[in-house]
Amino acid sequence: MNGTLVRPRVAVSSCLLGEPVRFNGGHSRDRFLSDALSAYVDWVPICPEMDIGLGSPRETLRLERSPEGPRLVTRKTRRDLTGPMTELATARAASLDVDGYVFKAKSPSCGIHGIPLYAGDTAVDRRNRGLFSNGIMNAHPLLPVEDEGRLRDDVLREAFVERIFAHARLRAFFESDWRPHDLVAFHSRHKMQILAHDPAGYRAIGRLVAEAGTRPRERLAADYGDAFRAALTVRATIGRNVNVLQHCLGMISGHLDAVRRADLVEVIHTYQAHQVALSVPLTLLRHHVRGAGMTYLLDQTYFSLYPEALCLRNHVPA
Repeated sequence: MNGTLVRPRVAVSSCLLGEPVRFNGGHSRDRFLSDALSAYVDWVPICPEMDIGLGSPRETLRLERSPEGPRLVTRKTRRDLTGPMTELATARAASLDVDGYVFKAKSPSCGIHGIPLYAGDTAVDRRNRGLFSNGIMNAHPLLPVEDEGRLRDDVLREAFVERIFAHARLRAFFESDWRPHDLVAFHSRHKMQILAHDPAGYRAIGRLVAEAGTRPRERLAADYGDAFRAALTVRATIGRNVNVLQHCLGMISGHLDAVRRADLVEVIHTYQAHQVALSVPLTLLRHHVRGAGMTYLLDQTYFSLYPEALCLRNHVPA
C-alpha cells in the first residue's frame, strides 16, 4: 500500500478553511490548510459555536473559574454555555472518525493551549484548553492534534502531517480484509519510520505482531493500533534519524563502491551537524536504494511519509 495514496480524514475548525463562522462574521482562513494541504486530505469542518446555535456574528465568549471547573460564558450577557458545549463535545467525540484535528488557536471553545481562565475581569490562569477541544482530546488522547498557530513551526508541521498520514494508512489497513500475514507486512513497511520515533516502542509492537496468528483479531487490531499510534507520539530526533539512515546505509553498503559509500557517510554527517535538511541524505540514500533494486527499503514508509510536494523535510534543523 502506497502511503501517499491514502487520504487522511482531518477534522478542522471551519473558520480555518474560510467559512464565515467567526464571532465577528468573518473567517480565519489558513493558507497552508486551505491551499497546500487541501489537495491531499479530506476535511471534516466543525464549528462548535455554530453547532450549539450561536450563529455568526455573535457575542464573544470566555472561560471563567468556578468550583465545578471552567465555565464557558458570554462576556456581556453572562449566558452560561457550559452544558450545551460539553454535551456537544461528548457527542462529537463519540462519533469522531478522523485521522487528525486542527483547532482554532486562542479560542475559549477550540484552543488547545494557553486559553485564559478568568475570575471577574482578571485572567488568573493561562494554561487551559478550550471547553470543546478539551473534551475531544480527553476522549482521543492518541489523535494527532494541532492548532493553526503551532503549524507555522516547521518541526511541528512536519510531525503533524506525518502522523495524520500514518493514522490514515493504519485506518485503511484495518478497514481492509486483512490477515495476520498482512499485519506482519504492514509493520515491516513501517519499521524505519517507527524506529526514528521510538525504538523501544518498535520492539514492543513487534512482540504484538508475533502473536498475530493466535491473538483474537479484534483484540490484536485494537492493541496494535494503540501501540502504533503511541509510538508516533514520540518526537523523531536528529539522533534517531541518523541511526535509521546509517541502518539503511549498512543494508545497501555491499552495493556501493568506496566513493559512493563515503559520499553517503559524509552527507549523513552534515545532517547530524545541523548543516543540511533531512531531505538531503534521504534523497541520496533513496537514489542508491533504487539503483540497488532493494525492494524492502524502497517500500519503507520512511522514504515517503506524505506527498513530497508538501516539502516538509526541507528545513535545516535548528
